[in-house]
Amino acid sequence: MDNSHQNEFSFLRRFLVYQKERFPFLVHGVLIACFTFSAISYSRICRGVEGFIPWPDFLIGIFATITLFFLVRIFDEFKDQEDDRNYRSYLPVPRGLVSLNELRNIGLLVATLQISVIAIYQTEMLWLYLIVIAYLILMGVEFFVPNWLKKRQIAYITSHMVIIPLIDIYASGLDWLLDGDSIHWGLAWFFAVSFMNGIVLEFGRKLRTPEGEEEGVISYTGLYGTRRGTIYWIILMFVTMLLAIGAMSYVHFSWLMVGIMIAFFIICSLPGFLFLKEYTAKKAKMMEYSSALWTLLMYLSLGVFPMINQLIG
Repeated sequence: MDNSHQNEFSFLRRFLVYQKERFPFLVHGVLIACFTFSAISYSRICRGVEGFIPWPDFLIGIFATITLFFLVRIFDEFKDQEDDRNYRSYLPVPRGLVSLNELRNIGLLVATLQISVIAIYQTEMLWLYLIVIAYLILMGVEFFVPNWLKKRQIAYITSHMVIIPLIDIYASGLDWLLDGDSIHWGLAWFFAVSFMNGIVLEFGRKLRTPEGEEEGVISYTGLYGTRRGTIYWIILMFVTMLLAIGAMSYVHFSWLMVGIMIAFFIICSLPGFLFLKEYTAKKAKMMEYSSALWTLLMYLSLGVFPMINQLIG
C-alpha cells in the first residue's frame, strides 16, 4: 500500500501514525502500567508492607516507565537505521513519515520532562533513572562492539534485554527506595522473570513461515530453522514459568497457583505446537500475540492479583 501521502500530514498526525505502527501508546501503556504495578506490589509483599504506595507516586512512576520504554524505541530507530533503509523501506523512518531529527527532538523533550518530574517529586529516584539511561546509551552504541554483536544474535539479544530488569529495578524502587528501605533480594526472581519475558516477546515477534522470511531481517526461524526456532520459543516460555513458580514462593505460593501457571503455559504455548503442525502466517502471528498475553499473565499473577487480594481482603 502506498502511504506516501501521509508524509504531507502535519507533524502531530505523522507522529500519531508513527506511534500506531512502532509504539502504540494505548496497548503498550496498559502492559507497562501492569508491569510497573506488579513490580511495586511484588516488592511490597516481599518486604511485608501492607497496602500500596501513594497513587501520585504510582502515576509518576507509570509516566517514567512508559516513556523509558518509548526512549528505547527511539534509540532503536537510530541504531537500526542502516538495516531499515536497506531492507525495511516500508517502516516509518525510511519511508519518510518521520525523520530521525524529529525523533531526536522528541526524545530530548521526553528526557527533559522525565528528569524534571523525577527531580521535583521523587528526587531519590534520580540515581536509578540515570542508571537506566546510562545503559540505554550503551545499547545505542552497541556497547562499542557493533560488528561483534551483529554476528552473535544471542549475545545481542541478551545484552539488550538487560534494560527490562533495569527498568524493573526502577519501578520497584518506587516502593523500597521511596520508603527509605533497601531492595529485597527476593526481587531477583521477579527480575529474572522480566528478563525472560523480554526474550519470549523478542522470539515471539520474530518467528516466520519459510515464505515470510525477509532478506536482511533477523528472525529466529531464519537463524535456527522454522521447527527449531519455534521449539526454542516454547522452551523459553517453559523456563519463564519455572522462574515464575520460584518467584511465587515470596508472595502467594500454593499448589493451586502452580496448576494455574502450568495452565497458562499450555494455553500460551499452544500456538507454537499448532505452528509446528502447519506453518502459516496466521499461526506465526498467533505466537506473537500469545507472547504478549503470556507476559501480561506473568505480571498479573506475580504482583497485580496478590496486591488486589491484599487490598480487598
